[in-house]
Amino acid sequence: MRRVIGIGEAILDIIFENEQPKRSVVGGSVLNAMVSLSRLGVPVTFISEVGDDRVGDIICRFLAENGVVTHFIDRFEGRKSPVSLAFLGADKNAEYIFHTDYPEERLRMPFPEIHEDDIFMFGSFYALNPVYRERFVAFLKEAEMRKALLYYDPNFRSSHDSDHSMLRQAVSENYAYATIVRGSHEDFYNLYNLTEMDKVYEEVRKQHCRYFLTTHGADGVNLYTDAVKAHFDSHKITPVSTIGAGDNFNAGIIYGLIKYDIRFRDLPNLSKTEWEKVIRCGIDLSSEVCRSYSNYITQEFAAHYRNK
Repeated sequence: MRRVIGIGEAILDIIFENEQPKRSVVGGSVLNAMVSLSRLGVPVTFISEVGDDRVGDIICRFLAENGVVTHFIDRFEGRKSPVSLAFLGADKNAEYIFHTDYPEERLRMPFPEIHEDDIFMFGSFYALNPVYRERFVAFLKEAEMRKALLYYDPNFRSSHDSDHSMLRQAVSENYAYATIVRGSHEDFYNLYNLTEMDKVYEEVRKQHCRYFLTTHGADGVNLYTDAVKAHFDSHKITPVSTIGAGDNFNAGIIYGLIKYDIRFRDLPNLSKTEWEKVIRCGIDLSSEVCRSYSNYITQEFAAHYRNK
């Protein structure tokens, strides 16, 4: 089976509701997708960094127990692992406060080998950080050269406004390497102050990325390619938490690409019907994770879904 490699933050999320801590879960945008994919039987490798503290132990142990390859997670000596406080509002969306203790030197670990038709997932501020941007881009170039499929989720928060112009340039550079870009309407409003996704697609298309997905919560999913423009409805559910919704949508898309054996070379000729099968996987996983406080699908759901 094709391998999925993800790179991103590894965080302990402490979830608050009505100002009271509800539970803590291992999190991080790409990490959440990696755990769900692993539970679905997909071979996954995760690249990240944590401290050498008890929180770091919790994160690494959890990933290993869930079948995620952790050989490429760097442990910072004498540093604390990242923690986020996620405050759920009445709409079950979260506002975040992050606490980090990173050293000056980052991304010290070796990168795994990547092969043709592997899928490389990247996103969030981890894919923009100027501290190690040069090394990060070198790996994107290597993945592109090896003909991997690169999946990018900007996951751009309003808190990034302080250095907006520099970060927006890095986002555009990431579009140029990405095979598929997927973002929420909030991401693109934060980036461009735009609500018309057709105009956002123009920005993405300028960087020669031909496959673009936008998610709109309960209002569904839009697809833009050179050959297909389509909308797909979301499932009607009552969410408990939306914290892992986008991350698990990403996991579902990647799972669909693997399940239906869709490779880099196949994308230009995909029909609307073929895209819909892949996108339904994203909607299914996203809907499922919104029914709980978890950041990833359950083992039970994964076992059932694999046999569908």
